[in-house]
Amino acid sequence: MTSVDKRKTGKDQVSTDSHEQITEYEDIGNEEEMNGEGLKETGSPETGQNTEEIQAVNDKYVRLYAEFENYKKRVQKDKADLVKYGNESLLYELLPVVDNLEMALQHSSDDVSSGLVQGVEITLKELKRVLEKFGLTEIEAEGKPFDPAVHHAMSHVERDDIDENTVIEEYRKGYKLQDKVLRPSFVAVSKKPEEGGPDENPQKIKIQKITEEED
Repeated sequence: MTSVDKRKTGKDQVSTDSHEQITEYEDIGNEEEMNGEGLKETGSPETGQNTEEIQAVNDKYVRLYAEFENYKKRVQKDKADLVKYGNESLLYELLPVVDNLEMALQHSSDDVSSGLVQGVEITLKELKRVLEKFGLTEIEAEGKPFDPAVHHAMSHVERDDIDENTVIEEYRKGYKLQDKVLRPSFVAVSKKPEEGGPDENPQKIKIQKITEEED
């Protein structure tokens, strides 16, 4: 074999080896591509499942956060109410004391100059001042329109000289603690005379009869 043939044979061998190597690389590339497509096809359901799990966890977190915020608001409200109405029971128990002192003054109105009466007046005034300091206020009743939220009607009286559903008498005072009714007022409420009933007040008729008898 000549040197020329050797060189030619060497070139052919190199060319064959290069072609085989290129073909091997192409096969490897095709295999990797096929494997990649298989991974994509296999991973697609897992990705969807992971997204659903993440969404479920996120929804659960949002609900828990909302519940916690509501809990915080309830705790804050309960705390504020405790501060605002913490003395409710004590103040309610003191109301009969106020009633008794006022009743004592009403029965001793004929002897206002007495030292005992003056002492009761001072005591009642000071007690009311302390109670007002803690948020206790009287409910206005007599002469006011009847309000079932703060008034308790004990009786209805026919009156044609006053508007209907007006408080004409207060039997027992009512009180509020801040904006809460601690005790409603016991009152008498006016109503229009029934049709066909007497037009005149019974008390006026009685006075007229007495006057006629004296004449």
